[in-house]
Amino acid sequence: MGYVAERQEAFMTSETITDARDAEDRLKRGITGPLLFLFILGDVLGAGVYALMGVLSNDVGGALWAPMLVALLLALLTAGSYAELVTKYPKAGGAAVFADRAFKRPLVSFLVGFCMLAAGVTSAAGLALAFAGDYLATFIDVPAVPAAVVFLALVAALNARGISESVKSNVVMTVIELSGLLIVVVVVSMMVGGGRGDVGRIGEFPDGTTPALAILSGAIVAYYSFVGFETSANVVEEIRNPRKVYPRALFGALITAGVVYALVGIASATALSPDELSESSGPLLAVVAASGVGVPAWVFSAIALVAVANGALLTMIMASRLSYGMAEQGLLPAALGRVLPQRRTPWVAIVATTLAAMLLTLVGDLSTLAETVVLLLLFVFISTNVAVLVLRRDTVSHDHFRVWTVVPVLGVASCVLLLTQQSAKVWLFAAILVAVGAVLYLVSRVATRRTAS
Repeated sequence: MGYVAERQEAFMTSETITDARDAEDRLKRGITGPLLFLFILGDVLGAGVYALMGVLSNDVGGALWAPMLVALLLALLTAGSYAELVTKYPKAGGAAVFADRAFKRPLVSFLVGFCMLAAGVTSAAGLALAFAGDYLATFIDVPAVPAAVVFLALVAALNARGISESVKSNVVMTVIELSGLLIVVVVVSMMVGGGRGDVGRIGEFPDGTTPALAILSGAIVAYYSFVGFETSANVVEEIRNPRKVYPRALFGALITAGVVYALVGIASATALSPDELSESSGPLLAVVAASGVGVPAWVFSAIALVAVANGALLTMIMASRLSYGMAEQGLLPAALGRVLPQRRTPWVAIVATTLAAMLLTLVGDLSTLAETVVLLLLFVFISTNVAVLVLRRDTVSHDHFRVWTVVPVLGVASCVLLLTQQSAKVWLFAAILVAVGAVLYLVSRVATRRTAS
């Protein structure tokens, strides 16, 4: 993989000039390379490991590290396609923009964009429920759903303040959440040093399972722990020099997350049995408590809450910017493209996506929401990988990252493989969300035609 210079003509077209002016006027470029790295890392780390280690143990027993590494490799394949397309077409809207350029069919572009949008909102809903679980119960005993709704409202308020404020908050929260994961590794290391724990569990699978199939099944859940990298494509208009910094930040963040996940998986299996992990909605809190090292429960719970909050914030940033980008393309109502005059943030899109996430907290559980996110994103990733191949014929006038041709091919194959492992319940939940999207598309088309006439 590397950079390729694709030269077209020495002058800019009027469309390019307009796009550049719009990007400058509409959204503020406040994200530097280090901020982007932490943006992606914070979104990925907060997206799963604090909430799903117990769910994962049901599939693979103590071999928690194995599906994590498989999921990392699968995520890197599609990440390569994102790196090429984001640096080639640095426009807000992400996968929807890529689909529009590659397939030139409004319905396809809308469905790809809406799957991405639905996945983001669904992910935020799942994280809100994780926030309101055992970690929050350490401080206050409140009903989970109302707490999740209030949490999402607070996330929306920070999102509306501005991208600079949001990503700078992410820097602090990412450092905090990373420290929490390191605490898990350190206290379990001390536990083993004291002659306790069972390191042998890291190679044990549930009775009656085939290891390869168990790892593949677990990779579906583990894949959720890596989703978040694609959200960065939707803030590209707010990144300084995206063609240079985006690939480095993307791959660096994913590999860093993968290493941390593997270590945390080994530590978790060493400290607790799979049954003990699966019984808790705050599995890492249970791991720290089992170590006996003396870390107060409230300290680690606070760290975990920050981690989950950070993932939700960055996911909702993506969802609102994607809504904004699709509105700019005419795929969603134009009102979603409105921005606050001073803050220059898409406030209508923020309100709409927040209300949708609140609704999902009422109808879904954490496991179903997580697997639905993966299912929706797999279709988005298939589209993006195919778009890379289709758009190789489309040249641009600037340097951009180029991935090896075999990478998007393997990316498509890996996505199809993961799709075959999804349950009927998750397919039904995702189908309902896509059906809602189809209705919105028809409404938008009718409104557009009426406006034109």
